[in-house]
Amino acid sequence: MNKILNSIGLDKKPSDTTVVVAMSGGVDSSTVAGIMKKEGYKVIGITLKLYDDGKEVAASKQCCSGQDIMDAKRVAHKLGIEHKILYYQDKFKQGVIDNFVESYLKGETPIPCVQCNQTVKFKDLFEVSKELKAEALVTGHYVKSITENKITNMYRAIDENRDQSYFLFNTTREQLDYLRFPLGGMLKDKTREIAKNLDLNVADKPDSQDICFVPNGDYASVIQKFRPDSFQKGNIKNLDGDVIGVHDGIINFTIGQRKGIKVSDKEALYVLKINPDKNEIIVGPKEKLGKKTISLKEINLLTNKEDLDQNLFVKVRSTGSLLEAKVDFIDNNNAKVNLVIPEDGISPGQACVFYRKDQFGHKVLGGGWIKE
Repeated sequence: MNKILNSIGLDKKPSDTTVVVAMSGGVDSSTVAGIMKKEGYKVIGITLKLYDDGKEVAASKQCCSGQDIMDAKRVAHKLGIEHKILYYQDKFKQGVIDNFVESYLKGETPIPCVQCNQTVKFKDLFEVSKELKAEALVTGHYVKSITENKITNMYRAIDENRDQSYFLFNTTREQLDYLRFPLGGMLKDKTREIAKNLDLNVADKPDSQDICFVPNGDYASVIQKFRPDSFQKGNIKNLDGDVIGVHDGIINFTIGQRKGIKVSDKEALYVLKINPDKNEIIVGPKEKLGKKTISLKEINLLTNKEDLDQNLFVKVRSTGSLLEAKVDFIDNNNAKVNLVIPEDGISPGQACVFYRKDQFGHKVLGGGWIKE
């Protein structure tokens, strides 16, 4: 006799199933909490206090600020669910902010949202959820998850403009089997409609746009605060090695950047390489930006290596397209990715995420960090 599974793939009645919902105070996670409550689950909402926000942060469009915590508390009260706040400022500073600063100083372009998911959100919150005897950790990420035989696989969201699978490539297999993403199969408009039907105060709340600890997108001010010594002048060179200008600090540049170089030439110049050891920027024409080979480190796989033997798709930036590619493993932690068509602006510090299309959509197979 086939067991009847509940909406999150477990063979228990919702009323007998405890879930933790990660509540950031935004419309997505609030709607998820409302959906779980309405379906009859025992819901515990948890909100993370990740940093001490000032006036600049409070006024910008960011998640996890003091206002967001209050919004999450109001939603929990409205829904009649238990709500907890975890104070993780120290963990967040060590696991995310410090990494962000050091990555820029190495000439990389970091992705703190991946580090946040990898550390406090899915690692620490995962452990707390287990301690609370919850049978799943549910989030408002736009990722489609399909659970079969107690194994959960992750896919790109139906709403590709909202898809967040790129940011979750470093999830472990154990975490993924415990996580659930109810919004992956719906469009954002539907999420807001559900929030309005539930009469949630955040139904019309704008989406967060900035990195949570970077007020108004001014990441240089964050680096200035923690490492004021990092703004050192250096040379801007062309591909022939000639010095053609001076910069005010390599942290002001990313691969593929055109604006802000402040060097005139007969054709537009783009940042081709950042050399932190020599504190120099290498610039050149746009046609030199394209790369077909990418070196990866710290590979995380959600499947067997054999599943990556054939051609697949990769993403090399969160807003990028799916690119046809072949992955060749050097060892368990390092790989070479060979793109079918060259891609511009591939930057160290970003992630390269692997996808394969099957009957359910584009399945996330894992990924790694771009070395060069």
